[in-house]
Formats: sequence, structure tokens, C-alpha cells
Amino acid sequence: MSNFNSDGSQENDWEDRGELAWNEFDWERYLREQDEAVHRYLRFYEAAKGETDRIDFVAEKMGWGQDDWSDEAETADSAKEDDDDDDDFDDDDDDVYTLHKNPIFIATKAIYLGLRQSWEKLAVDGTQVPQPIAVALLASLQRGEENAVQAINALDFGDYAMAVALFKRAMSALNSSLALLNDEAAVQHPVVGPWREEALPQLFDLREIWLRVIAECREELDRPVDEEN
Repeated sequence: MSNFNSDGSQENDWEDRGELAWNEFDWERYLREQDEAVHRYLRFYEAAKGETDRIDFVAEKMGWGQDDWSDEAETADSAKEDDDDDDDFDDDDDDVYTLHKNPIFIATKAIYLGLRQSWEKLAVDGTQVPQPIAVALLASLQRGEENAVQAINALDFGDYAMAVALFKRAMSALNSSLALLNDEAAVQHPVVGPWREEALPQLFDLREIWLRVIAECREELDRPVDEEN
């Protein structure tokens, strides 16, 4: 899949590098850095709204070139690490992998963040947006994001079948969001209608990202066991 790797895991990373002696303040700093990655993606994404290939365009801006995320590149990087006698694990945050660094996680969180922030600004005012629509849409966005994050976590554990099942749940929630926005009342509403026009491409981008990952997961599941050895 172009510019994304469905499996962001670093197998045996923790065991190979020994015990990571970080306290809660170290992890808080690390998490803040990963939060900034989500916001950086969102800035690139919002600036690229007019691009037809904005998903891949933003991935490149984030430094997720295909060479960096292909299986071949991971193999080369692993060989290089094995030959390196200097263990900078405790000194270099880039060596620490968690779910928060997975490109699919960052892209999903960023796009949902943009959707929620813009919708909440409208939905907080009951005189502008009917409350049934406001609550239902927020709930569907939350379900979609939650299931997608669980699916990405399954990817990091290499459980491709579970990842597909969870992405399908995320897609179901996303379809609920689309159904709400395609309802005639939402289309014709003077406030919801314009927001809908901005939101639809973002929802379709999420679906495109997930479909790409699902396709790669199914390729992995269909691969003969002998090819893995």
C-alpha cells in the first residue's frame, strides 16, 4: 500500500534493546511528541484539501515514503541495527516504537480530530444544529475512531484477521456518519449542509486508508505459510 505500512510493529524490539528505564515523566514527554505528530499531520492535511491525491501527498510530507515503510526497508534497517555496536535506545526517542507512531494511527486520529473539532464548534449551539443530529453524529464519529484504533492495535500484534474484523466495524460506524449527513434534513440544513460538504471528503479519505490496509491484511492472510519461512 502506497506510503503506508499495515504492520507497524517492531518485533522483539523491547527484548533486543533491553529494559527501557523511563519514568512517567519521560513517557509523558514522549506522548506529547506523538500528539504533536497527529497535529502536524492535520496541518498538512488541511493545507492539502485541494489535492486529489492528498492521502499520499500528506504521507510524503510526514516522511512516510514507500521506501521507508516497505518490508524491504525494514529488513535493511534491522540488518543495520544488528551491525551497530552502539545502543542508543535510552538516548534516542526515535528508536522507541509504540502504537502512537503507526502511520495509520496518526492519520486516523488526525482526520477524526479535524472532524470532531469543526463539528463541536457548531453542535455546541443548539440553536444552530438540531440536538438529535449533533449527538448522533458525534457518537458515530467516536465509534468509528475507537474501532479503527483497536484495529490498528491488532495490526501491531500481527493479528490480521482481527484487524480486518475491527476495520469493518469502523467502516460500519463511518457509514452511519455518512447516512446521517446524507439525510435530506442534514443536506438542506443551512448550517449542517455546508459542514457536510467539508466533511464528506474527509470521511471518504478515512475509508480509503482503511480499505488499503484491509487489502494488505487479506494479502497476508492469503499468503501460503511456506512463503513466510
